[in-house]
This record gives sequence, C-alpha cells and structure tokens, in this order.
Amino acid sequence: MKALVTGGAGFIGSHLTDALLAGGNEVLVVDDLSSGRRENLAPAIAVGAVLEVADITDREAMLDATGSFRPDAVFHLAAQMDVRKSVADPAFDARVNVAGTANVLESARRCGARRFVLASTGGAIYGEGDGRTLPLDENQPAMPLSPYGQSKLAAEGYVGLYRRLYGLDGVSLRLGNVYGPRQDPYGEAGVVAIFCGKLEQGARPSVFGSGKQTRDYIYVADVVNAMIAAEAATGPGSFNIGTGIETSVLDLVAALGEATGTPDFEPDFEPARDGEVERISIDPRLAGSALAWRAETELGTGLKLTFDALTAAAA
Repeated sequence: MKALVTGGAGFIGSHLTDALLAGGNEVLVVDDLSSGRRENLAPAIAVGAVLEVADITDREAMLDATGSFRPDAVFHLAAQMDVRKSVADPAFDARVNVAGTANVLESARRCGARRFVLASTGGAIYGEGDGRTLPLDENQPAMPLSPYGQSKLAAEGYVGLYRRLYGLDGVSLRLGNVYGPRQDPYGEAGVVAIFCGKLEQGARPSVFGSGKQTRDYIYVADVVNAMIAAEAATGPGSFNIGTGIETSVLDLVAALGEATGTPDFEPDFEPARDGEVERISIDPRLAGSALAWRAETELGTGLKLTFDALTAAAA
C-alpha cells in the first residue's frame, strides 16, 4: 500500500509512519515542520519514507504531492491543536483545520485514494462531560467549547460530504488525550509529556485549579493501531478512540510518581484556567465492534514507557 501521512513529522504521525513502514508499506509524509520535527522521522527516512515539506493550506502543493505519489490511503493528522491558540485566533484555527482538511480531501479525491482517515478529537468535540453520563458514546451531542473542537467537528463533516458527493471512503477517529514518546514536554499541549519533563528535571508539576479535572488518557501505540485498523476497515463513521476511563490530574501525578519510583513527586497548585473542561471520558465500544480495536496499554505502563523515552533522549 502507498500511504500519505499529513503531519507525519509530529508526535502521533511519526509513530504511525514507523508502523506503516514496518508493515511493508510505502510512505510519503507531508509536514510543514511548524511543530513536527525532522528528527522524529529520522528512523523512517532511513528505511525509505519520503518527507515533503509543505503546508496543507497550500492547495497546489497538496495537489502536486498527491498527484505524483498517488496514495492508496490518506491519513490526515496535520492540524492546529492548541485549544488556547484556537480561542485567541479562531480564523487561523479554521483555516488550518477546516480549509486544510478540505484541501487534503480534494487532493485525495483527485488522485483516486480509496480510504481517508481523519484524526479528530474526542473531548473537544463533546465538550463538558460534567453532568452527563460518562463515558460518552458517539450518539451523544457534540457541544464544543472551543474553536478547535468546532473546527474538528467541521472537518468530520467534510469527510462525510466527500463520501456522499464523490464516494471517497472516509472515517473520523475521535481521539482521547494521547500521550507517549516524542510528545513535546515543553509545549502547550500534552500534560503527560509536560509532567514527565518536570519529573526529569527534578521539578514539581503545575496543577491548575483543584486537580480533580478528568481526562481519558490513551497511549500513542494504541492510537496508531486504531488508525491502521480504521484504514483496513470499510464504511463511514466517527469512532471514539479512548479507554473509557476517567483519570484526574491529581491521579495522573500520583500514577507517574508510582510508575517511575518517585513517591515524592508532588504538584504545585495554580489558579484554574477559564474554559477548561472539568470531566470527560469517551466510550470506545463502537470502535471495538466496527474496527476490531481496543486500547491495550495500561496507564502505569504507558507512563513508564513515556518517561523512559524522555530520559533516554536527554542522556
């Protein structure tokens, strides 16, 4: 199979690229390197992956890349993912996540791709889970609380549109809070990576508000397996890719300390941040039945793997 991975130099995308290559596939990565890193792709490029530095909002660049490569499957991971940035500049968020997705879909259609897999979002699309029955399944109403969540919901709509108009077989994966090796410990997103960075430095993690806010944390290898399963399946839909388990920020700090043998890893408390979702977890059972997929990595195991990878990279 020939696979195109947008955002393939990023955290999740580089792991997906590695897995696709390990499965004997030919891979083209399109990434503008605004947040992705060439070094994430070094092992993949060494065994045959090709990196095209391009912006998904550049229509002609996308048409050129897909026209010459002619992928069988397109995995669309490139996105603006910072919720706070989306609030500060919603038009930019929409340009990348909505217009950019439309460009990638149109490129996939024109080159005759048979399957399109969109990396969407679980928590940001469903909005606040407090007061609702958790975990939320795909039949629950989408009530985004940020331009980022709204832009991803719109992107899912375009995937459906391209199926109805052109027969492009597409699927959207609503990811939980993904964590694992290669996630930036110094960025805005990825609390697990940030906490691992603090632990590696011998510092204390910052917890905003009470620390009782919950998320559905899922290890990156499980997400990659879901993407590969989604490509191999047929038919449309949006599927939750999570564990269905709520984990509070305070429990996450404790679990990281336990997994790494650091019982004195304690947080500093900071004022709560406006607009933050208090509770969320997403029900993965539909993905289990339709895609034959389930999360396999227990939180403690995933945290230890993430921390070990960070310390190895820093050595």
